[in-house]
Amino acid sequence: MKQRCAWVSNHEIYIDYHDKEWGRPVHDDRQLFEMLNLEGAQAGLSWLTILQKRAGYRQAFDNFDPHIIAKYTDEKLEALRQDKGIVRNRLKIKAVRTNALAYFEVVKEFGSFDKYIWKFVGGQPIVNQFKSREEVPATTKESDAMSKDLKQRGFKFVGSTICYAFMQAVGMVNDHEVGCFCYGEV
Repeated sequence: MKQRCAWVSNHEIYIDYHDKEWGRPVHDDRQLFEMLNLEGAQAGLSWLTILQKRAGYRQAFDNFDPHIIAKYTDEKLEALRQDKGIVRNRLKIKAVRTNALAYFEVVKEFGSFDKYIWKFVGGQPIVNQFKSREEVPATTKESDAMSKDLKQRGFKFVGSTICYAFMQAVGMVNDHEVGCFCYGEV
């Protein structure tokens, strides 16, 4: 049996997410935008809840295409509050459009969202060597800097803890435990 990080439960969605996605470097702008918004949606909830609703999110938010989302009307955002496939929090729904608008300003300045977001780790993943879940921090100086900068640019639901979870998810940091089979793979 493969050894995994301690946070992975026996839930098949968690196992699949951990084994195939979590901690693997992502450089696709749309995927990065999606994950930043999903991490924001998770605030105050379990990540499992968001993973279970991810297909619903992709459908509701036009596969997280910022070009489409930036044009959402207030009526469209209000209609999304009736969608049972997503977390129906008004502020979290509105934040996706706000983030799409801020996203385009970042792309205009840096050429891509990827170039912008990866600058917080110098363009390369930070490889940690944690042996247990208890050693993993909730925030770092890098997530603090990312959060501060995103907020200054108008992004919402991007606190430091959310930013660090995002960094872990998209492989900006390798926080797989050293005993996990994925540690050396990513």
